Amino acid sequence: MSDFAYPLHEECGVFGIYDRAGTEDVAAAAYSALYALQHRGQESCGIAVNDDGVIHGHRDLGLVNEVFTPAVLSSLSKPGARMATGHVRYATAGSRTRANAQPMIVRHGRGTMALCHNGNLTNAIELRTELENEGAIFHGSSDTEVICYLVTRNRLRMGSIETAISKTMDVLEGAYSLVIMSATKLIAVRDPRGYRPLCIGTLPGGGYVFASESCALDAAGASLLRDVEPGEIVVADTRTGELRSIKDHCGRKDTQMCVFEYIYFSRPDSIIDGSSVHEARKQAGRFLAQEHPVEADVVIGVPDSGLDAALGYSEESGIPYGIGFIKNKYIGRTFIQGSQKQRENSVRIKLNVVSSTVKGKRVVLVDCDMRKSAVSRYLRIPRNHAGLTNVITSKDEGALASALVRVKDSGITVLTAGTIPPNPTELLSTPMTEKVFASLQKAFDYVIVDTPPVSLVTDAAVLCRLVDGVLLVVRPGVTTIQGAQLSKKNLEAVNAHILGVVMNGYNGKRNGRRDGYSYAYSYSYYDDDKKGNDA
Repeated sequence: MSDFAYPLHEECGVFGIYDRAGTEDVAAAAYSALYALQHRGQESCGIAVNDDGVIHGHRDLGLVNEVFTPAVLSSLSKPGARMATGHVRYATAGSRTRANAQPMIVRHGRGTMALCHNGNLTNAIELRTELENEGAIFHGSSDTEVICYLVTRNRLRMGSIETAISKTMDVLEGAYSLVIMSATKLIAVRDPRGYRPLCIGTLPGGGYVFASESCALDAAGASLLRDVEPGEIVVADTRTGELRSIKDHCGRKDTQMCVFEYIYFSRPDSIIDGSSVHEARKQAGRFLAQEHPVEADVVIGVPDSGLDAALGYSEESGIPYGIGFIKNKYIGRTFIQGSQKQRENSVRIKLNVVSSTVKGKRVVLVDCDMRKSAVSRYLRIPRNHAGLTNVITSKDEGALASALVRVKDSGITVLTAGTIPPNPTELLSTPMTEKVFASLQKAFDYVIVDTPPVSLVTDAAVLCRLVDGVLLVVRPGVTTIQGAQLSKKNLEAVNAHILGVVMNGYNGKRNGRRDGYSYAYSYSYYDDDKKGNDA
């Protein structure tokens, strides 16, 4: 799923069940599975049921337990139903409309199908435009509807739905995992690169289950069989009761699972492509401890996905594991909420610090942007206050103490940039700068350094030798993909240890179509010079 105005929104959860024995309540099984996949989508959900070839369903905005009341679930439960599909869609910055909820049920001259999609088509706009020029009328803004139109068009021209799906895959670009239900078949499809997870399970009484994560199989009472291969079409045919595989699109050498699944998105108890998510996160923590050993009192993870990595770091380093944050279990995932304000408000009530664990820890923020400093302005520290440049040029380590500013009520100490020098890069390269940082490391538990853009000046590259790791900060409307790649290349050239990337300042309502695929790079970093400001 993705909204056309906001193509970064791509994580959802899909599910499908075929009960060969006819002993399962497939609607109830779909409900349980979607409950297990709720972490993959909080905006809308839906279930479609196949009752002897007749497909009907229910979808709406809201969480699984909100949409599927006992009365609604009872109306979907049919004694003769052998198949069902389900979907959870995550909140987007775009419009929250019922039209974008799934499964999408399409009725055409060859029958009826229900389709669920997890992913993002990079050529969705082009395909949609082509279809509209041919007379297609769209009711929503998701690329799922594009897939529905293409499969339907091909199905009207071809002998089977699986052939139509294979033909559709010829023109789809990007990430997609699909579960499609026709009158007689339940079909799982994974894109040729395998970006999004999709697995197969078996039912005790006979039959098959498809799901984004294995945790949904557990909830439905199924056992994990295997993952759908990248590019594979898997068909559960009610006429034979067997499973068939079509591999016309398999065999690409550039297959790659989205690492976000292991790092954050998937549930820790899921098995994805043969690997335990829990163990993968623990191993990441172990590697981090090996590559970046530190002296610390406690290792703390941010609930919930960070807990496993923190545990691995603790085991490898020998530093005790502690609970630093308590998560409100009644608040869903915050990053998938529609606006930055919503995310910020939710975080305030979602996480609370366990003060006994973190109290007394010392943090210093160092402003190393000696060209266009903003820290002083944000924290309302007088611009004439002595800062880093003043300490370096004085060549007196004793001057550091008087330059540090304690920010009231935050527990953070700040070292401002100080007087803007004519030669920032040269100044940061001096032995005195190393001495200042060595003193800060002795005095504080954490030293956070703010630098100018790495793609424009070399200051950040110079400072890389003095820090343990680097976070690359990107901003919508400012950073292009090319700009971010250049920054990464510049950092790698000086052997910087890149910890990750942080997107700062994203506002979907304000940014409109300006998203991660169309950022306009700005060279206005020095524009204030024209206005007579310091630079």
